[in-house]
Amino acid sequence: MNPLAVFAKPWKSLPLPQLAAHIKSLGFDWIELPVRKGFPVEPENIERDLPAAVKLLAEYGIHVLNVTADVPLDDERLYSACAAAGIGMNRVLFRQRELDYWAAEAKARRKLDAALPFCERYAMQIGVQNHSGRFVPVNEMGMFQLLKDYDRRQVAAVWDPAHNALEGIDSDAALDIVAPYLCVVNLKNAYWRRVSGPEAAAAEWSIYWTSGAQGRASWSKVIAKLKAIDYRGPICFSAEYSDEDRVDELIAQDLAFARGLLA
Repeated sequence: MNPLAVFAKPWKSLPLPQLAAHIKSLGFDWIELPVRKGFPVEPENIERDLPAAVKLLAEYGIHVLNVTADVPLDDERLYSACAAAGIGMNRVLFRQRELDYWAAEAKARRKLDAALPFCERYAMQIGVQNHSGRFVPVNEMGMFQLLKDYDRRQVAAVWDPAHNALEGIDSDAALDIVAPYLCVVNLKNAYWRRVSGPEAAAAEWSIYWTSGAQGRASWSKVIAKLKAIDYRGPICFSAEYSDEDRVDELIAQDLAFARGLLA
């Protein structure tokens, strides 16, 4: 059975004991833990606070699948703290920013290369997520191009079908390409919403983050394909919704929906 986790970002204001109780009430036993400014574990205190946080959460029955840390990939503190906490993966995003795509990919590769000695020393894996827009990689072919030369035990793919769908990519084809590199599948959903009227000189669009059944990525198709390739790894729910006041309601609905598809 696939371990099911949830990204703890929406509940950043909760102290860890309350966070653990809340995550349990939503139906999860696993979380992705942010190590970011303003969260219970902050980057400057990662060596002290991450192992303590993981231990405390475990006492409440919540396990940490991975972190997503605002710590440079060549900072050994990230790896030593994760090793002390028993965490084996850090999810990362690479922004394209002002660079062209190939220059941004080369920059991402340099960061990964600098991390490899630490990954080997501390048995740590970097999970690279695809993201629509100005990111590297932006789709499954970009994921293949970036990851194909790395040892999957050290650098692997966090595949996000919602971001793939926002770029107009078929999930079956995407999974055919990224399957050999997978370490985690992210689940969320979204669609493009027109925000300009028909009288506008040019159409304007924005992304609307919605429930699992309503977006451009077909969760039923994604999960059917995951079953077909015998993927048994973790699935992490991003809990990202444009209607932020309904996060608890929507994530509970999405967990039930996905469990039904996985059954």
